[in-house]
Amino acid sequence: MAHHTISEDHHPTLRHNDREAIGAELQAVLVTLIDLSLLGKQAHWNIVGPNFRSLHLFLDELVDAWRLAADEVAERAVALGYSPDGQVRTVGARTILAPLPEGQQLDQDVIASFTRLLTDSIGDIRNRMDKLEDVDTVTADLLHSVVAGLEENLWMIRVQAG
Repeated sequence: MAHHTISEDHHPTLRHNDREAIGAELQAVLVTLIDLSLLGKQAHWNIVGPNFRSLHLFLDELVDAWRLAADEVAERAVALGYSPDGQVRTVGARTILAPLPEGQQLDQDVIASFTRLLTDSIGDIRNRMDKLEDVDTVTADLLHSVVAGLEENLWMIRVQAG
């Protein structure tokens, strides 16, 4: 497990232990968002079926949104004095998300997979957000925004199931 150095005076309004705990929650969310973006690209490259074009393009929009959210989460961690780790070995070791099957995937299977992946992501991030409500409202607000975006993504994926 990597050691994340936080100086005592880096953030004068939060206790060191709180910043360490908040950083660990942000790190877990960062892993989820990076994995979602990688899974989105995997599906983007391998999708087949009658809804190929619309889903192919939509997955790129989702990946862009997830990368932006990951960047915001990582930068919040840095602002608190926590060093985020988005390396592939870290993401691979710590992700809560199930992998996609190898090879081509039918459009309807991609919809089902991302319905599950987004549901799992939202549930996990909501739990982490709830832990932070009374500790750091700024970070909790950031995670509210992340969850709102993922819930919108989930809605847009689900309506394509027909």
